Amino acid sequence: MFRATAGPWSLLGPRSAVSLSRMKSVAVAEPEGYRPREEINKRSHIKLKPQKQICKPVLEHFDERYGQELGELWDKVREVLLLPSNWQYAVLVNKFSQCVTFERYLQSRGYYNFLSDVLLLTQHSLRCYISNVQCRFPRLQHCTERLKDYYLLNAASLVPVLALDVQDGERVLDLCAAPGGKSLAILQYATPGFFLCNEYNVLRHQRLKQTLGSFVPEDLRNVISVTDLDGRHIGPQYPQMYNKVLVDTPCSNDRSWLFSSDVLQASMRITERPKLPVLQGQLLRSALEALRPGGTVVYSTCTLSRAENDDVVASVLNSYDNVQAVDLTGLARSLAHNFTFAEGVQYGQLIVPEQGRFWGPMYVSKLLKLR
Repeated sequence: MFRATAGPWSLLGPRSAVSLSRMKSVAVAEPEGYRPREEINKRSHIKLKPQKQICKPVLEHFDERYGQELGELWDKVREVLLLPSNWQYAVLVNKFSQCVTFERYLQSRGYYNFLSDVLLLTQHSLRCYISNVQCRFPRLQHCTERLKDYYLLNAASLVPVLALDVQDGERVLDLCAAPGGKSLAILQYATPGFFLCNEYNVLRHQRLKQTLGSFVPEDLRNVISVTDLDGRHIGPQYPQMYNKVLVDTPCSNDRSWLFSSDVLQASMRITERPKLPVLQGQLLRSALEALRPGGTVVYSTCTLSRAENDDVVASVLNSYDNVQAVDLTGLARSLAHNFTFAEGVQYGQLIVPEQGRFWGPMYVSKLLKLR
């Protein structure tokens, strides 16, 4: 079992798990030798969720803020965000389940591994399938008898993992790890010597443990520790302990916020939103304190907000003389066929959704600690 450390719970920010709208089913013949699990076979019995309603105060806030920051690009992003029926999942294949027939099944339905060219010359085996046709895959239920074959996520969520570039044997920290998709992807990408997956929120902490338990084999769990510590304190308490640190920080989460069901709560969040970069900066500084000289931190969010993205990184860089931003242009170029990257981002890359490329928002910045 995973090692876990108990700790107090306090709501740090409006980070929330996103449940994207289900996709319409596309009937495609199954390949010989593969029988989808019961959850997939019963997909015709899964009821579609009612269409979410747009929260008008949030949309007005976005129009004002992002219209200024993104200009004409906001019109394209807005078109996608307002139609959740067009959103799609990517299918991250679990290499530990030995699911070769499932990959053939994906390919028969028009899915392709968009990382095959990106990782062509490396030893890493991260495999994630996307499709140009809307297909509906259900989330698999937790099962203690066998590992799950796949994990559904926004394909842009893998870019921070690619930027982190974990190598076998390294000590790795995922500072804000729930619900666990990026932690899982790191374990698909490489085998750390030690991997601390931390989540402060008590409910999300439980979900994180369940996610790892559903996808990671027993013999790998002895290198993983799952904690619920305040991420702001990990760096000062455990300085220079890690080669790589991921800070997928609590953020405004534009996709879910736009469809807030509680208008009053959403309006309060608009008022409180300027406070969020303070927390994000504290978490990023903690990550840098936990980092060994020569190591790298990847800072990421799922918001378009400049205040939560470039401005946070700029503020932190201004307070360190031994940290510098790493150019991610090469990584962005290798992914340009499937993702749209915004221009004018100074300290990282911002993936924005648009028609035909629904992935994002996802901001990614990589920082190197020199000494």
